[in-house]
Amino acid sequence: MYKKTFSLSVFMTSLAFLIAGCSSTTAQKSTSLFSKSETFTRQDSLRGSITPERSWWDLTYYHLNVTVNPDKKFIEGKNTVQYKVLKPHQVLQIDLQSPLKITKVTQNNKELKVVSEGNAHFIQLQDSQKTGEIQSIDVYYEGNPKEAIRAPWDGGFSWKKDNNGNHFVATSCQGLGASVWWPNKDHMYDEVDSMAISVRIPKNLMDVSNGRLRNIEQHNDNTTTYHWFVDNPINNYGVNVNIGDYVHFSEKYQGEDGELDMNYYVLRDNLEKAKEQFKDAPKMMKAFEHWFGKYPFYEDGFKLVEVPYLGMEHQSSVTYGNQYKNGYLGRDLSGTGWGLKFDFIIIHEAGHEWFANNITNVDIADMWIHESFTAYSENLFLDYYYGKKAASEYVIGTRDAIQNDKPIIGHYDVNNEGSGDMYYKGANMLHTIRQLINDDGKWRQILRGLNSNFYHQTVTTQEIEKYMIEKSGIDLSKIFDQYLRTVDIPEFEYHIENNKIKYRWTNVVEGFNMPLRITVNGKSELLNPTEDWQTKPMKGNSIEIDENFYVYSKSV
Repeated sequence: MYKKTFSLSVFMTSLAFLIAGCSSTTAQKSTSLFSKSETFTRQDSLRGSITPERSWWDLTYYHLNVTVNPDKKFIEGKNTVQYKVLKPHQVLQIDLQSPLKITKVTQNNKELKVVSEGNAHFIQLQDSQKTGEIQSIDVYYEGNPKEAIRAPWDGGFSWKKDNNGNHFVATSCQGLGASVWWPNKDHMYDEVDSMAISVRIPKNLMDVSNGRLRNIEQHNDNTTTYHWFVDNPINNYGVNVNIGDYVHFSEKYQGEDGELDMNYYVLRDNLEKAKEQFKDAPKMMKAFEHWFGKYPFYEDGFKLVEVPYLGMEHQSSVTYGNQYKNGYLGRDLSGTGWGLKFDFIIIHEAGHEWFANNITNVDIADMWIHESFTAYSENLFLDYYYGKKAASEYVIGTRDAIQNDKPIIGHYDVNNEGSGDMYYKGANMLHTIRQLINDDGKWRQILRGLNSNFYHQTVTTQEIEKYMIEKSGIDLSKIFDQYLRTVDIPEFEYHIENNKIKYRWTNVVEGFNMPLRITVNGKSELLNPTEDWQTKPMKGNSIEIDENFYVYSKSV
């Protein structure tokens, strides 16, 4: 997801950033660099860690069957949770956030005891759980779910109405967690293999959820149930409900994996505007299949769905609320003019189909894997259609948004994301790495390789780092440490005198030795600074630092 801004000068401070483990050594390495101490509670640990009550079972299937009553802002239903037993255990953790309540849990027609601790609910199983077996429980629940006051930044249900007085309802829950509106195993590490979503609503409305529409069931009480099915693994926060007076149009896209169904659901009054604005969707697909490889969810198709908030990367059901404008609500976040060449929400949120939905972080502390690559996808879209110079100008222009307030990697095991700099600082780190590789063919192979090697998987930062180091043939470890784990930007210090340049890195992690391209008298050359002063001959008395490298420089 991308978060809101008011102006570039106060960009990051005005964001309300939202949004699974890793070794203790790695976690300590990251958290020891935080400039501000943070306090976490047992609820944070129950939400953010792979607890013993989670680790013994592997999700295989959900069937979420929910009735939504917009007049009363009330929901009720059940989630069938199917799982494979990895090792015997008799207590299973399900998450559901207040004020919603679990009313009953059953297994094999037996009602089970539930012991609740805040938003974590521990199901006391009666039947023995034998390794390798497939079991399931039915979790019944109801209530008035948390209302999203400023969706999608605080999450929950958005209960709105369109200009014709029809209910216009949607869910969003990144960071806060899917358990804000439905009971599930609310941790990123374990994605369900497939999922059915059945949503019962007033008959004059339509529900659009993830995957493909299998059936529309009419009832005698003036309600209708829309039955959707997701054929691919899906992360919890990617599941959504969108309810409105929708009209539908579609097209076929000839992609890398054959014919892809691209479907669009918009409010009735916005049909003509959408037909024009959504032309960015096939353009997006063409550019991103070039850079990242095949769209990861051909079986489920691709959808854009209008919602009463800005937008979110819900898998195969990307939500859209950018007011049918180019840029970000009509503004260019880069300040260069290039940001007005595309609809920001279509490009950014759809980019998440590769980085967030295909490749998903194990722990939310590693959310940069989602947001840094996807923020850089904006640049790559421009690169594909407008060239490398335009793309570079765009990503460099976004540096005004970077705050360097805290490290990009958050605290592990407590559902804690890092700095909002995971967007454009992360994008500029990737842009810098692209310069070091200095081979766009190899760069593209790495991006495509990430999406094929980690296809439909949850990953850690360490796995991404290792892959990029191996495939680039460059030791990028100190660069990742610098940009992901500290708030410091490398500073290139130099002094020119008597046809010599003296130079070094400062403000860097120990052992930092990133090469840097400079221009002297119109000629480009690559220096290899370290933390120690070096001297080399140079004809001329001034240099230019290649601004494609995200560094500071200072003449001393």
